Amino acid sequence: MATDTHTLGDLLQTGDFTRRHVGPDAEQTREMLDSLGVSSLDELIEKTVPDSIRLDDALTMDDSVTESDALAYLKTLASENVVNKSYIGMGYSNTKVPNVILRNVLENPGWYTAYTPYQPEIAQGRLEALLNYQQMVMDLTGMDLANASLLDEATAAAEAMTLCKRSNRKKTDVYFVADDVHPQTIAVIKTRAEYFGYDVVVGNPLTDLEAADAFGAQLQYPSTYGDIHDIKAVIEQAKAQKTMVAVATDLLALMLLKSPGELGADVVLGSAQRFGVPMGFGGPHAAFFAASEKLKRSVPGRIIGVSVDTSGNQALRMAMQTREQHIRREKANSNICTAQALLANMASFYTVYHGPQGLKTIAERVHRLTAILANGLRSKGVALNDTYFDTLTLTLPETAAEVYQRGLDNGCNLRNVAADKLGISLDETTTAADVAQLFDIVLGEGHGLDVAALDADIVGGAATGISAEQRREDAVLSHPVFNSYHSETDMLRYMKKLENKDYSLVHGMIPLGSCTMKLNATAEMIPVTWPEFANMHPFAPEDQTQGYLKMINELEADLVEITGYDNVSMQPNSGAQGEYAGLLAIRKYQEANGEGHRNVCLIPSSAHGTNPASAAMMGMKVVITECDANGNVDVADMRAKAELHKDNLSALMITYPSTHGVYEEEIVEICDIIHQNGGQVYMDGANMNAQVGISKPGVIGSDVSHLNLHKTFAIPHGGGGPGVGPIGVKSHLAPYLPGHQVSPTGVVSADNGAVAAAPYGSGAILPITWAYIKMLGKSGLKRSTQMAILNANYMTEQLAAHYPVLYRGRNNKVAHECIVDIRPLKESSGVSEEDIAKRLMDYGFHAPTMSFPVAGTLMIEPTESESKVEIDRFVDALVQIRDEINKVESGVWPADNNPLRNAPHTQADVMSADWERPYSREEAVFPNAATRANKFWPATNRIDNVYGDRNFICSCPGVDSYRDE
Repeated sequence: MATDTHTLGDLLQTGDFTRRHVGPDAEQTREMLDSLGVSSLDELIEKTVPDSIRLDDALTMDDSVTESDALAYLKTLASENVVNKSYIGMGYSNTKVPNVILRNVLENPGWYTAYTPYQPEIAQGRLEALLNYQQMVMDLTGMDLANASLLDEATAAAEAMTLCKRSNRKKTDVYFVADDVHPQTIAVIKTRAEYFGYDVVVGNPLTDLEAADAFGAQLQYPSTYGDIHDIKAVIEQAKAQKTMVAVATDLLALMLLKSPGELGADVVLGSAQRFGVPMGFGGPHAAFFAASEKLKRSVPGRIIGVSVDTSGNQALRMAMQTREQHIRREKANSNICTAQALLANMASFYTVYHGPQGLKTIAERVHRLTAILANGLRSKGVALNDTYFDTLTLTLPETAAEVYQRGLDNGCNLRNVAADKLGISLDETTTAADVAQLFDIVLGEGHGLDVAALDADIVGGAATGISAEQRREDAVLSHPVFNSYHSETDMLRYMKKLENKDYSLVHGMIPLGSCTMKLNATAEMIPVTWPEFANMHPFAPEDQTQGYLKMINELEADLVEITGYDNVSMQPNSGAQGEYAGLLAIRKYQEANGEGHRNVCLIPSSAHGTNPASAAMMGMKVVITECDANGNVDVADMRAKAELHKDNLSALMITYPSTHGVYEEEIVEICDIIHQNGGQVYMDGANMNAQVGISKPGVIGSDVSHLNLHKTFAIPHGGGGPGVGPIGVKSHLAPYLPGHQVSPTGVVSADNGAVAAAPYGSGAILPITWAYIKMLGKSGLKRSTQMAILNANYMTEQLAAHYPVLYRGRNNKVAHECIVDIRPLKESSGVSEEDIAKRLMDYGFHAPTMSFPVAGTLMIEPTESESKVEIDRFVDALVQIRDEINKVESGVWPADNNPLRNAPHTQADVMSADWERPYSREEAVFPNAATRANKFWPATNRIDNVYGDRNFICSCPGVDSYRDE
C-alpha cells in the first residue's frame, strides 16, 4: 500500500482560494521566472519596485480563509440584518426580479464580466440591450433621446444642473430646486454646485421660482411626498423667464401619468431601480437621463447609437465618443466615464419581459392599492395628499411617533417625514393583506375597514390619486422588442441570443491595460443576491442594518491597512466619483485652514482623462506637467511649476504606478515637492493592482486616493458598470469625507456634502470586495500583486522580440502592464493599432487598451488571474499578427485588402459565395489551431464610427429590421 506523504497542513491547502484566483501554477511560475533570469518572486519585486516604497513587513491582517468559511461567516453577518417590509420610498422600491433575469443575467458571468463596449463588434448583445433601455426611457419620458444610464438619481440631477448651465445663455448663477425633490438629491446638487459657483435656491416653485431668476430648475414628478403637481404650468412659467427645467420622475408612474416631455421638460431623469433591480442598500442602480434633441452633444455619459458595418449591415456602437473625458479632459461635459450597464440591461430586460401591458398592469395595481389605502384612511379622518401614484404622506399631529413605532413592531418601515408626518410608499410587491396591515398600523385595530369593499368602491367610481387630466393618453413601448418575448422560453432565448454576441471573461483574456480585468470569483458574487443584502433600503433604521455595517466596517479596516491611510469612505459609486470626493476633501481641508484660494491642480500629461475633468469640476485650474522620454514624470518640470504656483497650489493628481506602466523612482520626492509648496497629493488608485501588499500610497507620501474596486478588488465591470470608487485619506482629511443628510455615516458629520444618493454608495456589491480580501488574506493579496507583475514582465519580454515596448522602469522592468508601440509599424506597413485590435477578435481575443495613454499604441495588462497558457496563446496571436504585417510590408498582401484591414471576419464572410481576397477563408477565420479548437465569432464586420456620428440615431431600429431577422 502506498504511503500518504501529505501532512494535515498540506491537505488544508486544498481549500486555498489564492490557488484558485492566481492563474499560473507553481510550474508555470517557475518557467516565467526562469525566462526573466530571476530566482524568485521576491527577487523580481526587488528588481522592479523602488526601494524607497517597498514594505518591509507583511500586512497586519488575517491570512486567507476558505471559500466556505468566508461565506459562512458572511452569512452570519447577513443574518444580523433585519429586512422589514419597506414603505420608505424616496426613490427606492421593492421589486420582483424575474427569475429568468436573475439567473441568466445578474448571476451570469457572461453578462457581468464583460468590459465597456469600446470594441462594438464583439459587444452587440449588450449594446442591443442598452439600446432597448434607451428606447424604453425615451418612450416613458416622452423625450427625444436618452443615454445608456448614469450612476444614481441624485448624481444624474447634479449632471442635469450643469447641462442646464452650459446650454443656457442666461446670465445668472442661480439654480432653483423644488423643496419636494428627494432630500438626498438636493444634498448632492448642493455639493456639486458649490465649486461651480452656483447659488442653489430651494423653494416652492409655485411661489418662489419667478423671483429666483434661475438658469435652471429641478422638479420632482410625483414629488418625494407623493403629490402629482401641475408641472406643466411651472414649466411654462420657467420657459417664460428663460429657465431650463429638469424633471426627476418615476418610470412606473409614467405608465399612467402624462410624460414630462409632453409637459415641456428639457431634461428628464430618475432611477430605473424599480424595474427589476434590487434595492441593495442603495445600489448599484441605473439612473436614466433623457433630453431634447438639441441637447444631444451636451448630454453626459454614454449614448448607444445605430451605425453600419463595412458590409453595409446595421450595427450598434457607443455614439459621439469625442464627448468623453478621456478625449476632452478638463473641457469634458462630465468626469463620468461609466454607465450602470449591467443594471440598465436588467431594467431593459424587465421591460422587454413584461411589455407595455404587463407594466401598465403592475402600475395600475400599485396605484389601486394606494387608492384603497388613501380612501380608507381619509374615511377615518387622516389627512393626506389628494394626488398620488404610490406614495402617501399622512399628517398625524398626535400619533406620528406611535404609528411609526407600531410599524416597526409589525415588521414595517414607514418614512419619518417630520414630527407630525409619516410617508408610506407602495410597490409591486405590496399585497391586499399588506394594505390591511397598514390600516391596523395607522388606525389601530377595530377600524372596520375592508380592503375588498374599498376596492369595490373604486370600481364603482370612487376617487383615486390621478385625475383624468393627468392620465397618459399616448401609446408607449410599441416597438416589436417590447411585444415579443413574454413567455419565459422566448425571453430566455432572446437573452441567450444577445449573450452569444458578446465577448466576456468566460471566453478568454481581456488584456486591457489600466482596466485590470481579473477573475470575478463565483464565491465573491454569491452574496450579492442574498435577500439580507439585496432587499435592504438604504435609509432603513440603523439597528436593522447591523450586518451590513459590520461588513462595511471590516472592509474599511482592511482597506485602511492595505493603503496606509487612516480613514476610508465607501460612498463614491465610481472611480470618477472617488476622484471628485478626494479633491472635495482636499479643498474643504484647505478652506478650513484659511487657504480656500488654493485652486491650482498639477496633472502629469500621462494622466487619466478623468483626472483633469474631475479637477475642472472642483473649480480648479489645471496645469499640465511633462513626462520624460522614458514615460516618467519630469521632476524638474514639476518642481518648477509647483514653485511657480506655490501660493495657489492645491493638489497634484498622479497615478502610481504611472499610466505608462512603470514605477516612478522619484515618487517620494515628487510627494515632498508638492507638500513643500503647500499642496496635497492625490494618488489615483487605478493601478493599485500593482501596489497591494508591496507598497502603500499612504506611506509613500500621498494624502488621498480613490480605489477602483472594479479593478484591483474584483468587482466585475458589468459591461460598463457597476463600479465602486471609495477614497482613503490621511487623518487630516478625514473630517472632510462625504457625509449624508438623510442617513448619517459613522463619525463623519452629516453636514458634509454628499457625493452620491446613498450613504454607502453601491452597498450591494461591497460583499464582493470583502470576500476577495478575506479569501486571499495578507499572503494571497501580496501574491496576487507579485503574479500580476510577473505575468506582465513575462509577456513584455515575449512580445519585445516582435514589437517595440514603449516604456520600461528600473532594470528594464514594467509594472503590471506594458505599452506596445504600433506607430513604426503603421509607418512601414499602413497597419494601424485599430487594425491589430480588430484582427485579435479573429484570434478569439478582446483587444488591449487602444491609443491610451499614447496615441498609436496598445496598452496590455494580463492580470494575475491569467495562466501562462492563456498568456502564451495571446502572445502567439500577436506574433502571428506581426507575421501578417510582414506580408503587408513586403507586398504579399495589398495595404488595402488584407486580413488586418478587413478584420474582424464574420460567419457571413466565410459563407459568402464571393471571396475576392488575396488570403483564404481559413486564414481569415481560423488563423491558428486555437481558433479551430474554440472559435468566438464576431457578430459584425468593422463598424463605421464616422457614419454613426453623422447619422445620429439612439433609438431602436424600425420594424423592418425585425422582419428581416
